[in-house]
Amino acid sequence: MRLSQSLFVTLREEPAEAEIPSHKLLLRAGYIRRIGSGLYAYLPLMWRVLNKVRRIVQEEMDATGAQECLLPQLQPAELWQQSGRWDTYTQAEGIMFAFTDRQQREVALGPTHEEVITAVARDMIRSYRQLPQNLYQIQSKFRDEIRPRFGLMRGREFIMKDAYSFHANEESLKETYQAMAVAYSNMLRRCGLEFRAVDADSGAIGGSGSQEFMVLADAGEDDVLYTADGHYAANVEKAVSVPAAAVASIFTSKEEVATPASDTIEKLTNVLKCAASSIVKNVLYQATYDNGTTVIVLVSIRGDQKVNEVKLTNELSKRAADYQAKTIIGLVVPDGEAMSKWVAQPLPLGYISPGIGDDCLKPGTVIAKILRLVDNTAADLTNFVTGADRSGYHVTGANWNTDYPLPAQVDVRTALVGDRAVHDPSQTLETARGIEVGHIFQLGTKYSEAMGATFTTEQGTEQPLVMGCYGVGVSRLAQAAVEQSYDKDGIIWPVAIAPYHVIICVPNITDAAQMTAAEQLYQELNAAGIETILDDRDERAGVKFKDADLIGIPYRIVTGRSLQNGQVEIVTRSTKQSQEIPVPEVQGVIRSWIAASME
Repeated sequence: MRLSQSLFVTLREEPAEAEIPSHKLLLRAGYIRRIGSGLYAYLPLMWRVLNKVRRIVQEEMDATGAQECLLPQLQPAELWQQSGRWDTYTQAEGIMFAFTDRQQREVALGPTHEEVITAVARDMIRSYRQLPQNLYQIQSKFRDEIRPRFGLMRGREFIMKDAYSFHANEESLKETYQAMAVAYSNMLRRCGLEFRAVDADSGAIGGSGSQEFMVLADAGEDDVLYTADGHYAANVEKAVSVPAAAVASIFTSKEEVATPASDTIEKLTNVLKCAASSIVKNVLYQATYDNGTTVIVLVSIRGDQKVNEVKLTNELSKRAADYQAKTIIGLVVPDGEAMSKWVAQPLPLGYISPGIGDDCLKPGTVIAKILRLVDNTAADLTNFVTGADRSGYHVTGANWNTDYPLPAQVDVRTALVGDRAVHDPSQTLETARGIEVGHIFQLGTKYSEAMGATFTTEQGTEQPLVMGCYGVGVSRLAQAAVEQSYDKDGIIWPVAIAPYHVIICVPNITDAAQMTAAEQLYQELNAAGIETILDDRDERAGVKFKDADLIGIPYRIVTGRSLQNGQVEIVTRSTKQSQEIPVPEVQGVIRSWIAASME
């Protein structure tokens, strides 16, 4: 590529809409261009990066025996209704672009393809002899993000690789799941990224287990908790741990005491001079299921802990059948306006006890019985402090089963930095920020049962297909590479996914010797498979050097003064180190550096 003949425009000022370094740099360096909210054009340099990422993903997927295909982006609503996810994606999460076509059929742009691939398998897989199967595609997905941001990190249209496997049993699924875990690690390693594989919540996709692949970067949206021994890592939404031991209660008998202006844990500990871990706090939630049923949930948890709402949502989803529903579509801590619709009289928030009566609910507005849950941290407490169900008062010295029935025990606490690890109490949890670029799931039979995708076993019986799902954000991964590797001057691409390996800068295009040497190297390097740009623009040398740093090409060759000695200057972008190399040796030197970077 000759820059003088290319659509190449760089910006000196940071774009106002960009919030994180990688977004700013991709816009400034001319890799992407904003078209609308969450919508970007991939310009020539970016498209080369994406194709390199895509090629690595394809090679690793093909190495596992997976087969590439292409599924429709436009999907009929009835498939999603069969799986039970139409309401979840159009109402609860609301991330699906759904509309009615001219034939009055409901359709949607695919944010994911479990339903479509399950329909294909339902029609084509009949026998155990056809199993296992693993199909993948790489294409654009669409999600109606409430707040698109961070460029390609959270856009409304993005490129993704998604794969789906079908099996006769769980053992076969686990084999493919493990193969995918290895393939994903290979993908990220080959792309030159520092990453961590972590246990994760399966979210709306569902399934029995999942793992996220996080590119470590300060601007990551996810908190990763891990142990230094390398034996545990999890997204904070999924992480489990052993909390610090509770401080023994200073109270020995039950008593109702005045605690004015003590509607928070901090205020209460100051008034009673007790530890937060001696308190049972009670948090009200309003849960809505997909059949319209609303349930009021009371979660009791130790005063020094926080409710993990992802864990709580999962617990409530398990109870959907109790309310003749399939899944939960909404969970909020109700404000005063929302609460006024279903409480018979104002509740003393901050002073509620685990035993607040069901008669506080207005008949006919919500399920008449409060769903009561207690986190394991609070279930073990004795002589604890809790609300007295009237403003300005708390109960001290309370006990479960004696003073309050013990609710169903659950793990809904948020694991914290410094907690002890479950696998080894001598290890404590540390934290890092991560960008999720890949996620693999053991789906089980969730979709095949819902959609009637079965196969005939060797014994002649019909059973639902066992499924797995495996996704990689191709465009997100490319931007994550920038977020992980940049400096004050611009992008520092890993060699494996850089748009080009080399940029040749000609300081003075009117100097015949400089241009001749540059043209010769440009032709020779490209012919040798070393992808090279020639910056032959009529610009000052300083402008060219700044642009070369900004776009992040791994190696810069300068045909300047050193030509008088038969040499050119080569600058390595990642280290800024420069050296002069004889022109005949340039190809061999660059080739060896590229090979070393790929090891």
